[in-house]
Amino acid sequence: MNTKHLPHKTVERLSQYRRTLYLILSKDKTHVFSHEIAQMLHITPVQVRRDIMLIGYSGNLRKGYDIKELIDLIGKIIDTEKGQNVAVIGLGNLGKAIISYFKGKRTKLKIIAAFDINPDKINRVYDGVQCYPASRIHEIIKNEDITIGIITVPAEQAVATAETLVLSGIKGILNYSPKPLNVSPNVFLEEYDMITSLEKVAFYAKKNDERFK
Repeated sequence: MNTKHLPHKTVERLSQYRRTLYLILSKDKTHVFSHEIAQMLHITPVQVRRDIMLIGYSGNLRKGYDIKELIDLIGKIIDTEKGQNVAVIGLGNLGKAIISYFKGKRTKLKIIAAFDINPDKINRVYDGVQCYPASRIHEIIKNEDITIGIITVPAEQAVATAETLVLSGIKGILNYSPKPLNVSPNVFLEEYDMITSLEKVAFYAKKNDERFK
């Protein structure tokens, strides 16, 4: 099974499949069909089957996919055996919310450090995560083997923050700042623009609202 070149959107859906499978498993089911997964995620059964075929798994025509087997396989593809450490850079309301929300959600992904320039936040612990001064980013990332950085700083600080993370050896960045970033090819960058996402929702809400027609 060669998963090195899986499409980005497929990897994204695999994460969604795993969360959905855990939910189905909690209802004491052992097997599931593609159309059941698709219905819960509002996509087509064909898309589900195509993604699962890409990772080299096939179900039983009569019973569907073995839920536990599929969860384990997705875990082997997405996760690393020892897990990965994550840092949040920017401990405003969003940074704090991310730390709080993510606590205990994934055993193979742990937020273990936060960074900020505000002296009132430095050397404090937020939901079990120590906040360090931004000046120690390079040191802490190296010492704690942190491979992923989540940027939640203001736009004017985003570029410098990303450059510092890359120079410190970070291999993946999730950017929540409103500033688009450019990083070296050996660092994976995912950017989440909340304004664009909300405007997309607003566009479709407008289409479905008689008041705007």
